[in-house]
Amino acid sequence: MANEQEEEDGVANARLLVGGVTGRGLLCLDATRLGIAVPGEGRSQLLLLALVAHDLVIFSTMKLLLGLSLVATASAFFAPSAPIRSTSIAMSAVTDGLRAQPHGGTLIDLMTEDKAAAVAKCTKTIQLSPRQLCDVELIMNGGLSPLTGFMEEASYKSVVENMALPDGLMFGLPIVFDTDDDSLQPGDVALLKDGDREIATIEFTDKYTPDKPLECLKCYGTSQIEHPGSLMVATQRGKYYMGGKVTGLNLPIRDFVCATPKEVRSMLPADKDVVAFQCRNPIHRAHYELFTRALDAPEVDEDAVVLVHPTCGPTQADDIPGTVRYKTYEVLKEETANPRTYWAYLPYSMHMAGPREAIQHAMIRKNYGCTAFIVGRDMAGSKSSVTGDDFYGAYDAQDLLKSKASELGVKAVPSLNLVYTEEEGYVTADEAEEKKLTKKSLSGTKFRKALRAGEDIPEWFAFKSVVKVLQDNQ
Repeated sequence: MANEQEEEDGVANARLLVGGVTGRGLLCLDATRLGIAVPGEGRSQLLLLALVAHDLVIFSTMKLLLGLSLVATASAFFAPSAPIRSTSIAMSAVTDGLRAQPHGGTLIDLMTEDKAAAVAKCTKTIQLSPRQLCDVELIMNGGLSPLTGFMEEASYKSVVENMALPDGLMFGLPIVFDTDDDSLQPGDVALLKDGDREIATIEFTDKYTPDKPLECLKCYGTSQIEHPGSLMVATQRGKYYMGGKVTGLNLPIRDFVCATPKEVRSMLPADKDVVAFQCRNPIHRAHYELFTRALDAPEVDEDAVVLVHPTCGPTQADDIPGTVRYKTYEVLKEETANPRTYWAYLPYSMHMAGPREAIQHAMIRKNYGCTAFIVGRDMAGSKSSVTGDDFYGAYDAQDLLKSKASELGVKAVPSLNLVYTEEEGYVTADEAEEKKLTKKSLSGTKFRKALRAGEDIPEWFAFKSVVKVLQDNQ
């Protein structure tokens, strides 16, 4: 009986999952008819992903996930699929002396002084997920300028298909408010909370069923759920998206302070190139060499400075937690004390979207006052959770950002491919090859094993202060 009930619950969960996460174009099929065994806890183990192309529906089941899922071509997300019409936008430039103007011309600030009046309009209360919390914070503090709220259906479709807002302004990835709540409707005003803390209000303006397979194909270059972004869209996001205007009440309280764009811009030097360095992992020696040497890149002026701007929000499941990463950055900031290096933290949830995410990161850093962006090899890349294969080429993100740099208004600074040598320390891989220098390396697996064992880590590989934080927080 128990086994029968478990199997019954598993099929019910499978049906619920299929009905609950799918957008237009996904087939709701009975798993038992496909010959798939679904355990009782198997809600996340079955997905039926499909692409709708005119009247044809292509679907993949878990069987196809192991080798026959649809693989998108690079052109699916490298370039807009169709031209879009531009309309005029009222813009006003900021006057803080920085070279970088906000994206769209206006640095948005949605924080209200009359919090009581804003809350009084609310008829519903919604607890934000960690990803939603990051999006809300970046909307209300201007990090996602020119957005003033979550995308309505027209903007969502335009960004998915064309990598641009309906007026033609480039935008890397859609910013959406997802829900499974059937009762939420346009016209509702909801209070958005993080635990007991009131973060913002949202006045919903529309509600729509997203085309999730197309969204994944265009934004991540694949609809396979071995991709962490596709898996997130399919299993974590609700079945509806809603557009709505956000009013800010209070910034979230975090273990690490995330300065607003206005605050970061105020600490940066005027009339200089500001080069942004994005990372989601602890900074080791090679990373430090990379972003300090970027100040000598031909793309930027001689007196340029660098803004080290790590993301501390949700990322891949096996990444080091944001609070621990933050501690490593703080000790490194003290240890290096480089006057040409500025530090701040970004409340951003990673999508691992490769080229499209490179555009998103550069756009956000433009709002924070940066004129250039270091784009690394395989930036925001990811591997299949089944085969281990890379979803993107090593230089796909660099190539896309370089091709769009002028339109975006952010200079692309390709990262150097650095290696450590016994004779000359860190040099480029080409230089090491040309001079026949002796290269040294330490794999990530060996590094993690040494960390767990409390063994010494070579100082050419990692800073001692960073290693200590990592060992103390295992």
